[in-house]
Amino acid sequence: MAAAPLRILHCFRSPVGGIFRHVRDLVEEHRAAGHDVGILCDSSTGGAYEDALFDSIRPQLSLGLTRLPLRRAISPTDMAALYQSYQHIKSLRPDILHGHGAKGGAVARMIGSVLRVGKSRVARVYSPHGGSLHFSRASISGQAVLRLERLQERFADATVFVCDYERRTFSAKVGTPKKRTQVIYNGINEAEFVPVETAPDAADFLYIGMMRDLKGPDVFIDAFARTERQIGRPLSALMVGDGPDAGRYHQMLSQFGLGRRVRMMPAMPARKAFALARAVVVPSRAEAMPYIVLEALAADKSVIASRVGGIPEVLGESSEALAVPGDAKDLARIMTAEATEPDWHERVMPDPANFKAVFSAPVMAQDMLKLYESLLLR
Repeated sequence: MAAAPLRILHCFRSPVGGIFRHVRDLVEEHRAAGHDVGILCDSSTGGAYEDALFDSIRPQLSLGLTRLPLRRAISPTDMAALYQSYQHIKSLRPDILHGHGAKGGAVARMIGSVLRVGKSRVARVYSPHGGSLHFSRASISGQAVLRLERLQERFADATVFVCDYERRTFSAKVGTPKKRTQVIYNGINEAEFVPVETAPDAADFLYIGMMRDLKGPDVFIDAFARTERQIGRPLSALMVGDGPDAGRYHQMLSQFGLGRRVRMMPAMPARKAFALARAVVVPSRAEAMPYIVLEALAADKSVIASRVGGIPEVLGESSEALAVPGDAKDLARIMTAEATEPDWHERVMPDPANFKAVFSAPVMAQDMLKLYESLLLR
């Protein structure tokens, strides 16, 4: 722990999904270690579920919770939001400005750099969390976004990647980093390393996440139908989450004749959803390091996932649980094996002790704190 408490401000756009989870864990761990922590994020996204999560951590935010309009796309309104952010951040006198995702990273790096001109010693840290790295250099918009990433790199003191895949992707798409980089794996808290008991009437498979094509709900539906045909009997599934494409997936279930065997439910705490199904399927087309994989493994659930992002670093590069991204046929092959082979879980899932030693929130938070402190000592 530092000789004096650090003043740490996390900046990100959308309080939904993995970034918000990552920041909440850092807030809890660093506040418990005696540091002052705050959050600055968008005011136009999130719902009742996210509001409840904010309420749960608000007492730990000694630097407060500030919500301003931060749009996903670059917009003329950004200038007003940036000015408001600058005035607020300046008043907090942070030691660490940690930006998460493309928009949060831009806010932290730009404002941190302006504060440095005014003789502030604030350290500027950036975590991409996938974000801009999902863009392709083959498109004009992708080239523009990735060039902006390259330009902004000089304004960060360190870039933190949540997995080695993200680090390699950054080097390939943006360029070899010129400033300090470090891989710090996502981690989950101690209370989550407790098995979740499966309900007697549990579904066979669970999809939990955003209802958008990037996360692969359509692949899950197609693979589920194929799995039923391969096994030769009706199965059941649950799809949990909110998102812009939920209505289209409802229609897809009707088209496949699965409306009675696959239920769709709104977002809920992951561990509550885990009790409702035997196996968790993560059919994403792209990821960085999805928390849902870590949460499901800690809950002792069987996990089937696409070979994307840092997921192979968790399940193992040669794991039988990894499917070809976007390939419903290959995903169905693994779902069939999980449902019909009694020893599949014990044989395929990672060793629990080894998993916990790497992917726990205390390890993540300690490594992050060491990085913060080393940046301030320079």
